[in-house]
Amino acid sequence: MKVAFGMGMLNPQQREAVMRIDGPVLILAGAGTGKTRTITARMSYMVERGIPPQNILAVTFTNKAATEMRERVIDMVPDGLGRKIVLGTFHAFCVRLLREHAERLGYKKNWTIYTQNEQTSLLKRVIVRLMGKDESYDAAKAQSRISSAKNSGVSLGDPKENTEAAIMEAYQSEMRALNAMDFDDLLILGVQLLEEHEDIRDLIRYRHTHVMVDEFQDTNSLQMRLLNAIVGPPYNVCVVGDDDQSIYGWRGADITNILEFERFFPDPHVIKLEENYRSTTPILHTANSLIKNNAGRRPKTLWSKNPGNDFVRLLITNDDKEESEMIGREIEKAHFQDKTPFEDFAVLFRTNDQSRILEQQFRQRRIPYRVIGARSFFDRREIKDICAYLTVLHNPHDDINLLRILNTPTRGIGNTTAELAREESIQRGCSIFVVLCNPDFQRRMPEKTRNSIRNFIDLLNKYAEAARSPHVHLGKMTEQLMVESGYIDFLKKQAKEPDEFIAWENGLKSLVDQLNGYHERSSKEGLAGFLDEISLNDEREDRDKDDITKKSGVCLITMHASKGLEFPVVYLPGVENGLLPHKRSWDEGRVDEERRLFYVGITRARQKLTLSYVRWRLKYGERIAQLPSPFLKELDRKYIEERDYAKESKAPKTAEQNKSFISGLRAMMSEE
Repeated sequence: MKVAFGMGMLNPQQREAVMRIDGPVLILAGAGTGKTRTITARMSYMVERGIPPQNILAVTFTNKAATEMRERVIDMVPDGLGRKIVLGTFHAFCVRLLREHAERLGYKKNWTIYTQNEQTSLLKRVIVRLMGKDESYDAAKAQSRISSAKNSGVSLGDPKENTEAAIMEAYQSEMRALNAMDFDDLLILGVQLLEEHEDIRDLIRYRHTHVMVDEFQDTNSLQMRLLNAIVGPPYNVCVVGDDDQSIYGWRGADITNILEFERFFPDPHVIKLEENYRSTTPILHTANSLIKNNAGRRPKTLWSKNPGNDFVRLLITNDDKEESEMIGREIEKAHFQDKTPFEDFAVLFRTNDQSRILEQQFRQRRIPYRVIGARSFFDRREIKDICAYLTVLHNPHDDINLLRILNTPTRGIGNTTAELAREESIQRGCSIFVVLCNPDFQRRMPEKTRNSIRNFIDLLNKYAEAARSPHVHLGKMTEQLMVESGYIDFLKKQAKEPDEFIAWENGLKSLVDQLNGYHERSSKEGLAGFLDEISLNDEREDRDKDDITKKSGVCLITMHASKGLEFPVVYLPGVENGLLPHKRSWDEGRVDEERRLFYVGITRARQKLTLSYVRWRLKYGERIAQLPSPFLKELDRKYIEERDYAKESKAPKTAEQNKSFISGLRAMMSEE
């Protein structure tokens, strides 16, 4: 049986974690200790023990993690029962909850989720309205401050006296009028529903008798309140995490949730996973010697059965140019001489600025590389246009998306008309769509514009009715809409080159394919479900990590983005005071978090790890003397090889080194 086979693959601590299914459980899963395997085996075991799969709720932090876990669970749990387990992110859970009960909070059933771009557009409008067209107040900064205030429950002050508070008040009011929620609202309103409505809370607790949370060290105070509301006596809750990998305090994660788990759920059973299946003994010993210097952590010691062949290297170079040359030269040699694939290498850095000189070096040496972070499919202009149409069909009172499509394709409803409709909507306290439908407003427009408005409204009403039908095929409907609205012809005219139109057309075909796939697996959810899905998938981190597998070459990535990943060979340049720990961390009291970040970087390496720092670094065109990171003094030197690369590179080459260089050169030339 699959379940029994899965259990046989587990070590004693993992088996204990799998079989402890009642009451509160805290699984401290160190880096590379088989956490996902343990979690999925635990869900499988619960089903085997007779717990209905639909009563199991598993919460992850990213859609990518949820997808991977769902695939494993479906494969492991027999008879297709794994598909019935409720598995997704905190936000996805709240979307399902609010789709059922948002009317209890005064929202209409067809509420929409605003993406980050839509939030920014709305905030820009709010700022202009409050402060005038010439105001240059940063909408992105306001968005960040509002998000932080919402998640922490802290007030931005009196709207009559504080600019940010006034912007937040107007923004929230607009969102309500638009029948829209942003990502933060999903959690806030989900918590509000459960805390204020006992009947809904009881329903959710009846529905989900066993709850699991992954990456628990990354939860914030709002997510902890949500978990407390979901889980009641007898507290069948299992959280999995590692306080040593808590590196997101700067964006609201509260490490006390895992350090003080006993405060939230009584007498938890604590299980430590410490056997590491990723790295060698030298790498783990070095990591352990670093992290033990953090006060208040839950003690654990990673170990491995793999002794490895290489010590951890600690190199000093003269400057950042020499540091990047060293990395480039070594990767080049390992690839051409030892046939190591470029994809085996990763360079992890503390700040994005460090990648510039590395990219320069790799381009000079023609080393292929991938910098993580590419434009999302849903950020493409043609995709955003059609998604805006679909959003307005679902919720015509969504002003941001309505304004996007009002004259796209060009239909004779220009900016002047749009601005008049917007101003009237503000005066009347209604949506722009309501204004456009108003005969009095239409009569004030020139005849040509009036006819264009009526045709536009007729088009929306026709397709909105189709979209509401439970049997509608969303892919076919969208194809028809793109043609009937004139959007395809519009793109043909917009394209400067034939290839440009082909690229746009292929993008739209891909969107239709996604709609078709969605229809096949979730036709009952309808258009609202598809829009929820693409909004929830708009996660920067998920997209970045997808890039890693889709692109070839050496991986250049920040330490923060590298969490959850692993590479055979890792370089960590710039281990200097002011970079790691970052200079801001001393003022903000986050040095412990910087140490955890360094620990995360070290534990990404499977076979080889090189740490390096420089004597001089070029900053703003000036050579600035650097000091090694104070963290380096904390590393146990038992498995560390220290070398002065700058001195070694100036020393005369031995006959063996010259021979090695020539053979490497030949290998490179033969590959070209």
